[in-house]
Amino acid sequence: MGSSEVSIIPGLQKEEKVAVERRRLHVLKALKKLHIEADEAPVVAVLGSGGGLRAHIACLGVLSEMKEQGLLDAVTYLAGVSGSTWAISSLYTNDGDMEALEADLRHRFSRQEWDLAKSLQKTIQAARSENYSLTDFWAYMVISKQTRELPESHLSNMKKPVEEGTLPYPIFAAIDNDLQPSWQEAKAQETWFEFTPHHAGFPALGAYVSITHFGSKFKKGRLVRTHPERDLSFLRGLWGSALGNAEVNRNYIFDQLRNLLTLRDVWRRTVANAKYIGRRIFAPLLRLQQSLQRERPVLEDEGGEPNYNWLTEMLENWTRTSLEKQEQPDEDPESKGSFSDFLDFVRKTGICASKWEWGTTHNFLYKHGGIRDKTMSSRRHLHLVDAGLAINTPFPLVLPPTREVHLILSFDFSAGDPFETIRATTDYCRRHKIPFPHVEEAKLDLWSKAPASCYILKGETGPVVMHFPLFNTDACGDDIEAWSDTYDTFKLADTYTLDVVRPLLALAKMNVRENKKKILREMRNAAMLYYPKVAQSCSLV
Repeated sequence: MGSSEVSIIPGLQKEEKVAVERRRLHVLKALKKLHIEADEAPVVAVLGSGGGLRAHIACLGVLSEMKEQGLLDAVTYLAGVSGSTWAISSLYTNDGDMEALEADLRHRFSRQEWDLAKSLQKTIQAARSENYSLTDFWAYMVISKQTRELPESHLSNMKKPVEEGTLPYPIFAAIDNDLQPSWQEAKAQETWFEFTPHHAGFPALGAYVSITHFGSKFKKGRLVRTHPERDLSFLRGLWGSALGNAEVNRNYIFDQLRNLLTLRDVWRRTVANAKYIGRRIFAPLLRLQQSLQRERPVLEDEGGEPNYNWLTEMLENWTRTSLEKQEQPDEDPESKGSFSDFLDFVRKTGICASKWEWGTTHNFLYKHGGIRDKTMSSRRHLHLVDAGLAINTPFPLVLPPTREVHLILSFDFSAGDPFETIRATTDYCRRHKIPFPHVEEAKLDLWSKAPASCYILKGETGPVVMHFPLFNTDACGDDIEAWSDTYDTFKLADTYTLDVVRPLLALAKMNVRENKKKILREMRNAAMLYYPKVAQSCSLV
């Protein structure tokens, strides 16, 4: 769908249909290598949950081991939430080369380096946009530091291996934050938003726009202003914007802003004509504080009054900085942002933080006559955020019957109860009459106290679900709590050394390896159940 128009059609988009059909041929060859003969390939989906860097690293381990065991080639869909999206997107930017991907992971975490100047430059550039939000700051200043990479490629760059069928069809999850009240009240299906190498949109509405035009301005279904396709760094920030709770995220953002005050070398490499920058910026920041007071921010202190302590501290830091001369050479000013750009970035970030504005983008359904729900067509903007704020794994994106998924491998990397995603999905499916295996609450409670490495959930209809908790008694013994503490969701990237990364990677791989026979058995069962006349096993597992 390279069209400049909005597409509203039931079922799969044409490009996805073609890619999935081509993928079937590769899946059949993979099944044959796994000693499963079938004339028709069952549709297998692999899901990765959220969980920050823990999910990123563990999901890479899962994908690597599935590739090693010949299982990944039998998968039709790969879908992720939050940290898992970082791993899944890396698979495609490395053309499916898991050895190169692991080598890159080791390289990134063998050094305590992060190109702050480049990240800041990208953020300042993003702040020139009318739709700048905290997601831009989060993407370039936080997620890039967490993952120690700043990919500049695009989702549309992933089309070639997907269209050839050599890699599974990827789906990246987000939710429409403006619809959170509807989600809390009725688990509204319209809340969910998806990204693929071809499109972005609302699957419940069958409403999509070409991925190259995501972020562009539409009215009445027509493109009225084109904006460049957002890079993968930004999208990773959007998909992974719920690493901690709101208070943790807010404090982290403000700390990052304050830290910028003392980094003179970064200014010199990022801002042109960076002379006496401390003296020049104090007055504008004072005006920023005054303008924020007029903005009536929604974030308030315990007494119900707007809290500007963070900005007061910032101004105090700038006052101290301004007492020092910071004359620097004006080298290569063409490659740097202007001083006013830097000020505009600080101002916009402060205002967005005070409003707590995330994921702002043009609503491609604005004034669209084909949408009955005025909630969807009356808004000029969407605010897209981490899908983990709804369900921390992308079940809702692979359960629609149009995708015909027969077997789901759900890898859970979330913190706390490893069955919370199963509970939440069960509730979601019950409300919308979607087939999903039912498990008694008492049984889930029992499992969560000492989780095993694999659970096979089956209902009367619908897909079979294999659920794999990352930290389990089979791999971790009695040390599950210690593992969880070591790999806390908001664990700072600076503490992730190779000695920390390697055990987590190995654990995720072992969970796949030790359950290979079970996975093969369910793949075989799916082939025989859905295509009984043409599927047979060459060997028993």
